[in-house]
Amino acid sequence: MGAIRTSAVGLFALVLGCSGATDSTTLGTISPTPAPSPTNATGPVQTSAAEIAYELVEYEVPSGSHPHDVAPATDGGIWYTGQNVGTLGHLDPATGDVREINLGLRSAPHGVIVGPDGAPWITDGGHNAIVRVDPATEEVDVFELPASHPGANLNTAAFDGDGVLWFTGQSGVYGRLDPADGRVQTFDAPGGRGPYGITATPSGEVWYASLAGSHIARIDRASGAATVVEPPTPGQGARRIWSDSTGRLWVAEWNAGQVGVHDPSEGSWQEWPLPGAGAQAYAVYVDEDDGVWLTDFTANAILRFDPRTETFESIALPAAGAAVRQLLGRPGEIWGAESALDRLVAIRAR
Repeated sequence: MGAIRTSAVGLFALVLGCSGATDSTTLGTISPTPAPSPTNATGPVQTSAAEIAYELVEYEVPSGSHPHDVAPATDGGIWYTGQNVGTLGHLDPATGDVREINLGLRSAPHGVIVGPDGAPWITDGGHNAIVRVDPATEEVDVFELPASHPGANLNTAAFDGDGVLWFTGQSGVYGRLDPADGRVQTFDAPGGRGPYGITATPSGEVWYASLAGSHIARIDRASGAATVVEPPTPGQGARRIWSDSTGRLWVAEWNAGQVGVHDPSEGSWQEWPLPGAGAQAYAVYVDEDDGVWLTDFTANAILRFDPRTETFESIALPAAGAAVRQLLGRPGEIWGAESALDRLVAIRAR
């Protein structure tokens, strides 16, 4: 089975395990850190003295695969994209075992999500296509983009409230695929290059973030038109976006090293700098308790931001330069891919 590394963050004991062997070392404790004063926010910044413990577990995947995105599978496993080798991988967290599905020549998969049908759906920049894999038979279906948008540099995808898949491409394109008929439509993004992260709200609306354009945009699902919404900080580099349970949109601001939130119902914004100098906010994901999780490349850490107390908790990754580019999860678990180290990482509350 694959090698599994475990850290208890809070009690922070490190356990290296393979075939039952363990070794432990006490590394210290971690407590919540108050966030710097938010931009465009009112009221005092609250702090909490409570210490929260997490367990961090790393799982090795085949060397050279460069895992980019992850998605919890319906069978309790984890799907991940092997961007460098053109594969979709499946990890069994109970054993560390990995199986790989070849996506074909020229494949360079970026994002993966699990659709309403329980299957993994992939944005594949190498194929310039959306790819679906049958989880039972491992059959691969490829839905190519129209010839009007070659080289879209496909990024991520999300399903709307009607079961239609929407996706982004950094070359300046976004689009949709209706699984009912397999038809793919593409649109030129306002402002050109940049569409990156994408999310659906609880009401089924779709928003994306533009890294090069430093904005977010709402897609009209009927017409396909996108309306740009500008964050308060110019040139902030909106990279990824995620909705909370109320439909507020959380944005990882890469250039500014901030996390922002936009409330479409009010048209309001708030932004908080990540702790530490030179922060780079890459991924963002909102858990079932509306806790906001981010990755910081500079700190080589995964952070949790509590919007109620306006505090950050920083969980350092064990090895330098992990490069966790995306986060996803299910109740009680946060998952990411350490793309530079060929590992997946899970964080679980203890």
